[in-house]
Amino acid sequence: MSSPALSPRPDQIAELTRGLDLPLAAIHEVYLQIITEGVVQAFQDIRASAPSPVTTGDEAEVTALLVARLNRMIEEDKVWRQLVTGVVRGAESLSYDGAHLEKRPDLSILLSGRALRFPLIAEAKIIDATRSENLYCSQGLLRFLNGQYGWGSREAFMIAYVRDRTTIAGRLQPYLAQPDQAASYAVQTAPTALAAVGCDAARSSHSRSFLYSHTNPPANDPGVIALWHLWVDASPSTGTTMASVPLP
Repeated sequence: MSSPALSPRPDQIAELTRGLDLPLAAIHEVYLQIITEGVVQAFQDIRASAPSPVTTGDEAEVTALLVARLNRMIEEDKVWRQLVTGVVRGAESLSYDGAHLEKRPDLSILLSGRALRFPLIAEAKIIDATRSENLYCSQGLLRFLNGQYGWGSREAFMIAYVRDRTTIAGRLQPYLAQPDQAASYAVQTAPTALAAVGCDAARSSHSRSFLYSHTNPPANDPGVIALWHLWVDASPSTGTTMASVPLP
């Protein structure tokens, strides 16, 4: 027996967006840099305190450790506490038209002084010999382009737990440079390396394939989304940093 077709829920979206102009104003790059550095530091901390689950556990196990550490940082780090009020794993959220009521992005980062209805979203994936950049894009990145995740914001994060020591320059950049993939993922700006954030990191921008249902043209266009890619080293060996590994 087939499941019923999903239908938009305009009342849900109207209530969620009431009083807001979407997409929300862009988050200042200085704040995104602080968030990036905080996520990287938290990952390094759990890597040191729980190396086995970080290097061999599934995605949910690693993300649960990361979220716990990020929330602990709110208690311990004055700068982090001023910017972040909480981090939630798998928080239920709506798709852009309300057809889906229970989307569950991996991390929802609640920022101070910003609408809590639209947290900064991060999606996490493992990258290794069997889980590739194809899965990273098709089951991660794409969700930001079709209105499943982060549809009220202008930016989001993709986090890769990298276990085979490959890099953004060696895997993600060539993949998204292929004409068919560039079209499929609506690449506006190819991944460009970010310096001094503590991990292999880049930023790309992408068009989005949906229109807001709660407002009229031209205000119904969500515009381009900027994705910050953080590829952290979750490989079993710690002898060499990812940045120093020769590109394939």
